[in-house]
Amino acid sequence: MTFEQLNLSAPILQALKTKGYITPTPVQEKSIPAILSGSDVLGSAQTGTGKTAAFALPLLQLMSDKLTTHGGPISLVLAPTRELAIQIADNFNLYGKHLHLKQVVIYGGVSQNPQTAQLRNGVQVIIATPGRLLDLMQQGFVNLNNIKYLVLDEADKMLDMGFINDIKKIVAKVPHARQTLFFSATLSPEIKRLAGSMLRNPVSVEVKHEAGTEFLVEEKLFFVEKNNKTELLTHLLKNDAEVTHALVFTRTKHGADKLVRALAKNRIHSMAIHGNKSQNQRQRALDDFRAKKITILVATDVASRGIDVKNLSHVINYDLPEQAESYTHRIGRTGRAGATGIAISFCSNDEKDLLRDIQKLIKKTVPVRSHDVTFSATPAVDHSERERRPFNRSGRPGSSNNSSGKSKHPRQRERVSRERNFNR
Repeated sequence: MTFEQLNLSAPILQALKTKGYITPTPVQEKSIPAILSGSDVLGSAQTGTGKTAAFALPLLQLMSDKLTTHGGPISLVLAPTRELAIQIADNFNLYGKHLHLKQVVIYGGVSQNPQTAQLRNGVQVIIATPGRLLDLMQQGFVNLNNIKYLVLDEADKMLDMGFINDIKKIVAKVPHARQTLFFSATLSPEIKRLAGSMLRNPVSVEVKHEAGTEFLVEEKLFFVEKNNKTELLTHLLKNDAEVTHALVFTRTKHGADKLVRALAKNRIHSMAIHGNKSQNQRQRALDDFRAKKITILVATDVASRGIDVKNLSHVINYDLPEQAESYTHRIGRTGRAGATGIAISFCSNDEKDLLRDIQKLIKKTVPVRSHDVTFSATPAVDHSERERRPFNRSGRPGSSNNSSGKSKHPRQRERVSRERNFNR
């Protein structure tokens, strides 16, 4: 089947042709006709299969048909992270470049003024994270009375991130006479219950792993002591010629920053992206990563949804995720759109329960690989014992000469700050 056979309008087909998109993916082939017919849709498909286009293409067509009869926003797309909201907005711009539709992408971490200015100028599409959208609604900047189309993308992640109450407040302001679309890579029982309360006789679109697609991402597992993880990662990044563009996942924000510093000591340039970074910092890191100005990006799970980087060679799970579902989202950043990729996971003794949960979810055993690294007698990244001892002015362990009780050594200041405000 081709996109022409899906009854999409000429302007949308022209935009797709310009990008060389001819054949829809299975989730697009099943979802687009159902959405164009006016049905609610509950869609599930693995990452990298084109879920965004599955709802963006038909919504653009439906909106363009109603453009002359409605004022104000008529479509609302909710996403769990800033990165995913921006990615969705980019796709709407791409597919709708020949249509006369205006949109605004709303998210926190930046000034609201440019967003409210766009709202005042009139938009047909709002793409938003729940928190900032609800804030602007409460301030009177957003009116959802004319919303005809409501989309929840990565709905399971929004539940994981605690957005359920915000979502319910937002949905309560949207007219009941609407078309609602749920899309996610996984559909937990909780998501199905939430969908059941918001969807009306939905068409279920569930795309299983196609035969052969399990080989698009080659999975590898290294058992390694926790204190040796950085040394193993450094070895792989310096010696494995296949690692040309890698996204490295840590469990915590502090761990991401710490790893970037450790890699820098080994002359490996990387950047971190997580919730404590400003939006400008996060966007700059993503832009540099996509442009390969940096080839290593260290991230927490905030980046497992919403990063779409072409030809990403590797995903490396420096820490295994606490939620097994996050594993599939992480490794789904590589092996996208028919390309191949490699997913490497490190597992320490304290993570074996997490590994069992992951393998139970994916219903297979991740292949274990051996390495040829001889680790240092004293792991380079384990400063925990030294950090418990005060530093003198020379930066060496010993009694502190600082009468104020504040260490002048950077590592000591970092430890104190961490203890006061440790945020995962």
